[in-house]
Amino acid sequence: PRFLAMASDSGDRHATLKRCLGVLRDARNDSEQFAALLLVTKAVRAGEVDAKIRRQIFDAIGFTFPTRLLTSRQPPAGCPPHTFRALGLTLLACFCTDPELAGHSQILNKIPTFNDILLSPCDPDSTSMVDDVYQCLSAVLATPRGPRELVTKGTVSALCQAYLSGGHGSDRALTLLVGLLAVAEAKCWQRDAPQLLAVLSKLSGDFLKAEDMTKFELCEVLPHFIPLSPPLTETSQGSECLCRLYKGLADILGSKLSQSQRDPALKLVASLVQACGAEWIPAGSAGSKFLALLVNLACVEVRLTLEEPDPVEVEGKKEVVTACYVLMEMGIQECLREENPLLENVQKMQLMRIMEEAFGAVIFYLRQVKQEELKDPFIFASVRVLGAWMAEETSSLKQEICELLPFLVDYARKLFKEGRPAVSLPQAELLSTEGSALPQDALRFLLPGFCHLTAEDRARDILISAGAPALLCEYFLQQWEVLTNEATAPAPLTSTEMSLQTTCGVFLNLVVTAPDLVRRDKTFSSLMDVLLKSLPLLLPQKHHLVLAANVATLGLMMARILAGSAALQGTQPAREFFGAAIRFLSQAHTAQADPGSDGLAVAVSPCYVSCWGDICELWFLGMQALASCIPLLPWLPPAALQARCPEGLSQLLSRVAPASVDCELLTAFQAVLVELARASEQCRDVILSHHGAEWANLYGMAALEQCLAEQ
Repeated sequence: PRFLAMASDSGDRHATLKRCLGVLRDARNDSEQFAALLLVTKAVRAGEVDAKIRRQIFDAIGFTFPTRLLTSRQPPAGCPPHTFRALGLTLLACFCTDPELAGHSQILNKIPTFNDILLSPCDPDSTSMVDDVYQCLSAVLATPRGPRELVTKGTVSALCQAYLSGGHGSDRALTLLVGLLAVAEAKCWQRDAPQLLAVLSKLSGDFLKAEDMTKFELCEVLPHFIPLSPPLTETSQGSECLCRLYKGLADILGSKLSQSQRDPALKLVASLVQACGAEWIPAGSAGSKFLALLVNLACVEVRLTLEEPDPVEVEGKKEVVTACYVLMEMGIQECLREENPLLENVQKMQLMRIMEEAFGAVIFYLRQVKQEELKDPFIFASVRVLGAWMAEETSSLKQEICELLPFLVDYARKLFKEGRPAVSLPQAELLSTEGSALPQDALRFLLPGFCHLTAEDRARDILISAGAPALLCEYFLQQWEVLTNEATAPAPLTSTEMSLQTTCGVFLNLVVTAPDLVRRDKTFSSLMDVLLKSLPLLLPQKHHLVLAANVATLGLMMARILAGSAALQGTQPAREFFGAAIRFLSQAHTAQADPGSDGLAVAVSPCYVSCWGDICELWFLGMQALASCIPLLPWLPPAALQARCPEGLSQLLSRVAPASVDCELLTAFQAVLVELARASEQCRDVILSHHGAEWANLYGMAALEQCLAEQ
């Protein structure tokens, strides 16, 4: 009674709390402690506890007493069954307002208890318990270990069920889910996809039905529930969600909207495009009109923001413009799509014109960028989307792009040299991908465009003057190191491997169009050293065959120009490279049964078939380059003999029907065989020993026939 009397004391409430804390420390029995605790929790619930008092409460009782209260099943006489539990939760919620205590293992190990309370029926007397649980979970989410602990201990599922039940605090459950998905999306979907899909199903249903501002509020929430993983397109429930979202967005975007209404809708569309491409847009007239509308809206938004950029206005529009970039990139892909296109040809032509104007605005904006702004992730997003345009559209905006090239090279160099990612905007995450594509890897997105531009005189000269070859050589070496550290098992094409392939394409263009540059620039000697060492490692890994074809062909083409360099004078790396290159070239074709006759026909080797479309041109170029290298490198014919190159080609041609060898293939074989026969008596003898004179005559290989006839 003496403690309960304190409750009616009209004096200093803090002094009362301090006396209660003394009682909590010195109580002679549970009744005294419980009475003091009632006053403490009353003050806590009234919000009358500052950080100092909170710490004093914790020092007085620690975690032990709240833990006892949570597990106690016998309430005081005349009290509700959950009395002790409610008191324990109030204290824990109080402690959790201290970030250090919120991340304590004693709080984290109570996450299952918090989940149980969320999933228990909530009567009017227990709403305060639910509020305290949400306060605890919110505090845990903000700690370093919190998100992982919440996911692994089942909180995602509990929050989903709490939201779907619509009970007390369900709006807070949704807020917590949004927070968890923001920091641990992949883990959440991996563990609790069915429950999250159920939430998305409800949200998408509400979105479709809403006819007031709720529709636009849901546009802000929904992107958090759009997974980048398969559930949306691979399940019927996910497909239904996409259908509802499409209908709701078509309804919104087909109406007259204010900016505050349109921006969230465009961001939602961008998140859907990032997750599913254009798959969620139905085929047919309505779908094509909707897709064209999306790209139109995106282009208009980009032009309005960037053509006459006001720094303050641009700053506030960066997220929505970045979302528009995603839609423009989709527009490029759909305009180029030939198989089952969503757009008609007329629509494609219209959109390409509209996008050209929008990309003109992007170029204009990038030309205004100051040095101190280069770390802004919005600049990165702008460079990336321009890279997508440059990769596909080579004729339009050529003048403007050429003028911007020095900036693009300098920007890519700066980010590459610094080697640390820019801070991501939430929407800028739409523009990031797997693998090595960290935000500093601007080159990855510029390489396809550079590959086109190095085939053109003016653009190539600008790139060379800007120092692009040296940068690309460094980049190739860095990406090669990344690739060698990746798993060796067959896997889908990674961004690293694609970047290496495209870099080879850029260098091939330079080797063909600027051989003098290759001779005088030490960059290419360094690149040659890398190629010599990399091909022997690549070739045995058949899942890297396309990259091996690029490396082999580039190395052979460069060897023709750098034949006098020390690295190619019969050194071990050079011998290993040419041995691997000859194996790559000579193993590409085989003899197999001809269905139309009893004989054999030449055919692409089985392990080359799947990627022959990607490497066919490289193979022919490689054969041509090998033929050119043979007279320049005296040690090469014996190496070819050791690799059984003349023997293998002779055996193949002597076994197959001449009609099965097309003219282009015949020319490639003859070029190599003629140079081997001219450069080496031993090679000539091997060809003759396999009836070379006879089949050379049979195939009409006049140059080879003449060479073999000479003494």
